[in-house]
Amino acid sequence: MNWEVVITCLLIVLARMTDVSLGTLRTVFIVGGHRFVAWMIGFVEILIWVVVVSRVIANLDNFYYALAYAFGFAMGTYIGMTIERRLAIGEQVVRIFSRQGEKLATVFRAAGFGVTVFDGRGKDGPIQLLFIELPRRKVPRLETWLEDLDPGCYYIVDDVRYAGVLRPTMQQTTGWRAILKKK
Repeated sequence: MNWEVVITCLLIVLARMTDVSLGTLRTVFIVGGHRFVAWMIGFVEILIWVVVVSRVIANLDNFYYALAYAFGFAMGTYIGMTIERRLAIGEQVVRIFSRQGEKLATVFRAAGFGVTVFDGRGKDGPIQLLFIELPRRKVPRLETWLEDLDPGCYYIVDDVRYAGVLRPTMQQTTGWRAILKKK
């Protein structure tokens, strides 16, 4: 194996790490509804992919290129997931089942979180169900507080694709639309 092959293998690994990491981030932006960002990332991602795959296919007799391609893909997956976790893009909702719901709600509200509390009944008696929507990067702090405040609670964390408040409009319908609405 000569230096040209070694350098080409390194370039293939770096390019695959880049395009697969971008693919992971593109998927996150697609799920989050960020179409333009996903489009830009997808453009760069596939441009890198086309260049790299054409180099590998043009040299199928060199097994090292195929190994570099596979290794770059695996590393790109790992790096993309690491970057995505660090960015912590988006909102999440935490559903907490606790026998100390009012206490938890008071603490979380004092910390600036919006909390909705529902009364419920579990197999062992009354419980409270708390809903908290918060930025994803703040979930670990909330989990730490839960461990300290109520180690016996149960909680579920879900991604939120879209959240909004619908307010009724104060505008009165007039004219022929008002007549159709009365039917």
